[in-house]
Amino acid sequence: MAARWLTLALLLAAGPALAQPARETLTIGITQYPATFHPNIESMAAKSYIAGFTRRPLTARDADWELTCLGCVTVPTLENGLAVREQTPDGKAGIRVTWELREGWAWGDGTPVTAEDLLFAWQAGRDFSTGFGGSEFYRRAYEAIVESARRITLRFDQITFEYGASGDWVPLPSHIERARWEAEPRTYRTRSAYETEPTNPGLWSGPYRVTAATPGAGVTLERNAHWSGPAPAFRRIAIRTIENTAALEAQLLAGQLDMVAGELGLPLEQVTALERRARGRFRFEYKPGLIYEHLDLMLDNPILADRRVRQALVLATDRAQIVARLYENRQPVAHTGVNPLDGMHDDAVRQWPFDPARAAALLAEAGWTPGPDGIRRNAAGDRLTLELMTTAGNRSREQVQQVIQGMWRQAGIETRIRNEPPRVFFGETVSRRRFTGAALFAWISSPENVPRTTLHSSEIPTAERNWSGQNYTGFRNAEMDALLEALPIELDRERRRALWHRLQAIYAEELPAIPLWFRSDAHVWPTWLEGVRPTGHLTPSSNWVEQWRVAR
Repeated sequence: MAARWLTLALLLAAGPALAQPARETLTIGITQYPATFHPNIESMAAKSYIAGFTRRPLTARDADWELTCLGCVTVPTLENGLAVREQTPDGKAGIRVTWELREGWAWGDGTPVTAEDLLFAWQAGRDFSTGFGGSEFYRRAYEAIVESARRITLRFDQITFEYGASGDWVPLPSHIERARWEAEPRTYRTRSAYETEPTNPGLWSGPYRVTAATPGAGVTLERNAHWSGPAPAFRRIAIRTIENTAALEAQLLAGQLDMVAGELGLPLEQVTALERRARGRFRFEYKPGLIYEHLDLMLDNPILADRRVRQALVLATDRAQIVARLYENRQPVAHTGVNPLDGMHDDAVRQWPFDPARAAALLAEAGWTPGPDGIRRNAAGDRLTLELMTTAGNRSREQVQQVIQGMWRQAGIETRIRNEPPRVFFGETVSRRRFTGAALFAWISSPENVPRTTLHSSEIPTAERNWSGQNYTGFRNAEMDALLEALPIELDRERRRALWHRLQAIYAEELPAIPLWFRSDAHVWPTWLEGVRPTGHLTPSSNWVEQWRVAR
């Protein structure tokens, strides 16, 4: 052993060209573990981040927010002829869109990725008992035509302003998954190979494939030998789940992690403090983005069904003070779910400043009067009590909970905090609408992303829909539904802007969720890592992992 260390010392002394050891493994810390690895079932940032390494969508927004091809050759447009206006069989204005898959694309078992894999994904998505998200896409795409092994066309019954984007319609390995789905679509989500054998190489089509998965602890990725794109720098990527953000930071400082993913890592204020202490050890980047921190409210709860109570809750929450105290004013207060960075944001939308007197008046008007202990009660003597939930171990969110609990207590509202691990919170409680009061989490969107799945009444998850949809609040509003249906098919940008402004006005008035702030992601990288470009939107930086390199 002594001779081995001596040899290393001599090599290091020989010059800078030998001082940088080969780095074959990159170890990344994140705060969540996916509830499922299936691309179309449930939505979690952890799954999206891991999927960036292991599979590819046809199209995505890049770091410059431009729509680009990842799995296709060319983004379809009317100008290049891959999109063609046509009439639907019932005489409506429709569009035919063709995607050509890039040459050499293969699953990790060597099977080519073909149009049949996209056809299968479309067929499974069209059967709503399967429980896929993004049901509106599959409803509008009424016919799929396989033109060749690498070309597939969808016919849509509407022309939308983002007709060239493939959204969540991604290839699924038909040679593995089709038989499982055809056997019983309704129970497919639990029998999918993504659920039962995630290390099957044939499930993965990106630069890496999953070779080990320990639920709640992490996954190990290794190079996909059949990846035909630029070779990624690392032979192995280890993604470790540490749900407690204090423990996540400790492991980073101890050298057990090389980096913490900004997409779902340390809270901003924790990273700013870390930067002051560990400047020079790591690279830090703060990326403002389309990340909407909010409180989803359970509108089936009779207390929260009253709009006056929802308005009182936001009036009783001093969001500006929270942002100043916890985030050094780095995260702007939100008034709706549309970020000021998005061109469709309405600067004149209604704002709810901190106003305890107005909150008290609204609660009294709704029939809630102070009791002897300060907690409000209704005429039946029921206490005004709400449950407040978030992801356990996230220090930032737990601090926010405690601050909000105190602010609401001043307004006469009793708050009971109950938190769960992210995989349970997102995979069961939120997605199946099992929370009873308020759920604190973030939505991540893309530029001008129409929020149909979170606000349209048809997107409320139910057992009958196999829990697809993300309208977890149960929001029902006829005008909002009409706007969400009109927005995608309005091709004129200025007319679309007017629809966006009306959508934000309804949201700010009805408050199906309490807007908190728009988050900036804090990325922490080793000084020797280059090429990572945070996007600030729905598509994580991991989708361009082949551009990551070790500095020379």
